[in-house]
Amino acid sequence: MTWTIAPEPVDSPAAAALWRAYYTEVSDRYYLLHQGRRTDPAELEREIAANTGGELAPPTGRLLIARYGGKPAGSAGVRLLDATTAELTRVFVHEGMRGKGGAALLVGAAEEAARDLGAEQLVLDTRSDLTQARALYARLGYTETGPHNDAAYAEHWFRKVLN
Repeated sequence: MTWTIAPEPVDSPAAAALWRAYYTEVSDRYYLLHQGRRTDPAELEREIAANTGGELAPPTGRLLIARYGGKPAGSAGVRLLDATTAELTRVFVHEGMRGKGGAALLVGAAEEAARDLGAEQLVLDTRSDLTQARALYARLGYTETGPHNDAAYAEHWFRKVLN
C-alpha cells in the first residue's frame, strides 16, 4: 500500500472524521496527564463545533488529507499568518498508521502548500507531552524558537525557513 496526499475541503466527511480523531487524542492525552481523566464528551463536542478548521480553507489556507491504501489516515493544515509566514497545524496520523512514513510526507506536502501560498517560513506550536511530534519536527529541520503566539496549551514553538 502507498500514501497519497491531496488538498481536501475543510468540511468534507474525511476532514471532519480526522479532526475528531485528532482532537480526541490530543485532548485525552492532556486530561489523562494532568487530571487523570479523559475529555468530557460535552467539552469535546463544544470544541469541535467551535474549531471547524475554516482558517485552513483557500485562499489563505490548505487542508491536506493523507490516505493510506485509499483510506483517510492523516491530516495537516497550513494557514497564512502574514504575507511571508504560514502556520502548520493539525498534523495527525491515526495511531495504527504511524511508523509508515505518513507524518513526514504530510509535513513535506504542507511545506509545499505553504510555499504555494507565498510563505517563506513555517511556524508551529505543540505541547511538551507530544514528544513524537517534537522529534518529527526536529528531524525535519524545524528549529525550536521563542513563542510566536499565546495559544493556551502551547509549550514549544518551532520555525523552518522554506527554501
